[in-house]
Amino acid sequence: MNHRILVTYATRAGSTGEVAAAIGKALTERGFAVDVTPIEEKPPVDGYQAVLIGSAVRMGQWLPEAVDYIKTYQQALNTLPVALFTVHLSNLGDDDESQKNRNSYLDAVRPLIDPVAEAFFAGKMDFARLSFLDRLIAKLVKAPEQDLRDWSQVRAWAEEVEPMLGPTQ
Repeated sequence: MNHRILVTYATRAGSTGEVAAAIGKALTERGFAVDVTPIEEKPPVDGYQAVLIGSAVRMGQWLPEAVDYIKTYQQALNTLPVALFTVHLSNLGDDDESQKNRNSYLDAVRPLIDPVAEAFFAGKMDFARLSFLDRLIAKLVKAPEQDLRDWSQVRAWAEEVEPMLGPTQ
């Protein structure tokens, strides 16, 4: 049995990549061979026993390159366990409205694949890592510069999803 996991991600300022790396590290510690690769490199899914796909959120949706990646590899992804993770800074509450809005981030993806798991992680706003346009928009909407990532939550999810990805032996 193949013991390789692909963790691929779309990011704008690096926060989602750092979350992907933490997931990859946690899975490596649990016995998997893990490749953590940006979606922009279009990593093929051949040779992996499972794929974890993550994206930042812009304008209430996954980044277009993440959705395009799933469309490109949809047929192969539908033969593997796939888990999705989203990194965002809005709709962080436990109220019904926040949960509904978080779930809508995946509206473009869910019709394409049937994930074994989904997770939503609070992200980071670091103006120094944003493009000029994104920095301007963030300042116009008065977005605070902050890091809300909960590394124990990220690790716990990786450990929780691990049995759904297939055996390591």
